[in-house]
Amino acid sequence: MTPLSLERRPLTGARLITVTGELDASNADWFTSQIEHGVQPRVPTILDLRGLTFMDSSGLRVLLRLNAATPLHLVAVHDVPARLLQITGTWQTMTVHDQVEQAIAAAQAIDETPSAEPA
Repeated sequence: MTPLSLERRPLTGARLITVTGELDASNADWFTSQIEHGVQPRVPTILDLRGLTFMDSSGLRVLLRLNAATPLHLVAVHDVPARLLQITGTWQTMTVHDQVEQAIAAAQAIDETPSAEPA
């Protein structure tokens, strides 16, 4: 099993977290605490998953909770994690990008969208 690790990179109007290793029941609670720390409801979270080689239903549950809490952008989802998202129908409910730059642009575009003025 490849240990799970996270690397955070500050961005303007979003947060980028690079995930590597395997996400399963043995480390899902740690992953949840690390990811949910600092979540702000309107600040997009970008998860670069190019280094995530395995994910089970515990990891899927974390992504679903995060997606409900904040704008979530997934990047470079492949292999087992991609298959899990696809067979559960979750792929269609998530915002998935091929490249980090695409996710950053999309997240920052959300940040720049003017909010409606109160009447």
